[in-house]
Amino acid sequence: YTRFGMVSAPTHSAPLHPVILPSGRSIYSTPSANNLGINPSQEPLSMSMGISPRNGVSSSEYFPSTMSLFQEQESSFGYPNSISSASHQNSNNTTMYKQRSYNSTPIREGPSNSTITGPTPIPGYQSPTSTRNRPNFTSFPTNKTPTRSTLLEEFRNSKNNKKFELKDLIGHFVEFSGDQHGSRFIQQKLESASIADKHLVFKEIYPHALNLMVDVFGNYVIQKFFEHGTSEQKKLLGDKLQGQVLSLSLQMYGCRVVQKALEVISVEQQAALVGELDGHVLKCIKDQNGNHVIQKVIEQVPTNLIKFIVDTFIGKVYTLATHPYGCRVIQRILEHCNDAQQIILKELLYCTVDLVQDQYGNYVVQHVLEHGTPRDKSNIIKQLFGQIVSLSQHKFASNVIEKCVQYGAYEQRQAIIDEILADSLPNPDNAGALEVMMKDQYANYVIQKIIDVCDGQQREKIIESIQPHIATLKKFTYGKHIIARLEKIVGKLSS
Repeated sequence: YTRFGMVSAPTHSAPLHPVILPSGRSIYSTPSANNLGINPSQEPLSMSMGISPRNGVSSSEYFPSTMSLFQEQESSFGYPNSISSASHQNSNNTTMYKQRSYNSTPIREGPSNSTITGPTPIPGYQSPTSTRNRPNFTSFPTNKTPTRSTLLEEFRNSKNNKKFELKDLIGHFVEFSGDQHGSRFIQQKLESASIADKHLVFKEIYPHALNLMVDVFGNYVIQKFFEHGTSEQKKLLGDKLQGQVLSLSLQMYGCRVVQKALEVISVEQQAALVGELDGHVLKCIKDQNGNHVIQKVIEQVPTNLIKFIVDTFIGKVYTLATHPYGCRVIQRILEHCNDAQQIILKELLYCTVDLVQDQYGNYVVQHVLEHGTPRDKSNIIKQLFGQIVSLSQHKFASNVIEKCVQYGAYEQRQAIIDEILADSLPNPDNAGALEVMMKDQYANYVIQKIIDVCDGQQREKIIESIQPHIATLKKFTYGKHIIARLEKIVGKLSS
């Protein structure tokens, strides 16, 4: 829809219907499925929802969260607010419609006449600002109002849902799964449902499982079946994921389903699903959704099946360690892949000083100091000797120095203390390193950590060095923190 009031040509050969804008200008819109003479129950899925017909999902079913382009706030339109307002490209007075189901009740009254008062949506168009990796669902304008079934309306308006049982929802499980309140109800019931009741739900939602997996509320029902379903149901849902793992891993809600599946399916199914990510590991690692799937793969799948993931990091450790998502994946490898640890650590040692000063890389080094072997910790700390004072004054590196003090061996802690007390820094006040650190907004935390974890002899040496500066420190915010920490341990200090 352009500023000249024109609409680009539709992607199919259906006739165009004139629509009169409030200004009096005529534009043309494509007819709805009903106007084309298509029975809603027979309408191709690719036409109504942008999904390949081979998925076997009927377009007459109700999926509240998957109309990603034209969804409004629930309070004003009746649908869950599942996407950001940035992806809502229509004017506020434009009313969009979903396929009407029979025996249904309108959510709200539509326009008083058939005139569409806003831009006509272009079939197949997807806003560049819409939520990434969501299916491109197409909406057709009609003169019918959006609908919920009478049963769902009754359920939502009921003050006491305890009177409802799963058997009361037969024929409506898919609709309820896509509704915020209905989804929560089904999840709660599945936790204690009998095998017969689980079967009632499963046989209805299974043909629509892929669509529910990417639904803001439906995905939780699928996850609940992975948790509480029968072994056969878990296997069938695991098989349903085959061929879809990459696309689901990159989708906001689908990635959660993949993670849950990896926790419960057999090793054979794990191998089949994880193999689909081979060649796409970097893409997943750098994706806000996909990185969680890679982490779960590392945690749950035998290491002999994920060598291709570890191999992706060779030669790229620094680049990925300084990535907001890559740094998480490296930490999972260090935790679960014993054979790959030394490969990763060897590369880390070449760039330790740079990593500790990076906003993401510092977390990787901290992880080694907390969970690594004594030898690994020692190798990291050795890389930092000679720069303890300067790194302590760095926003990110100061956290790493704290971990060195906390998790290093006694000899290494003593070496850090000696470097701080012996170091003299060029400054106008001719202050020593210790005094400068105590007044610094970051380094003061390193001194506090030393006071907390050092032994009696080391603490006495610190107090002796601090004593001449007590009066000055009380004038500085960060210096006051040091005095308070010391007095909490040893009592009142005198100038």
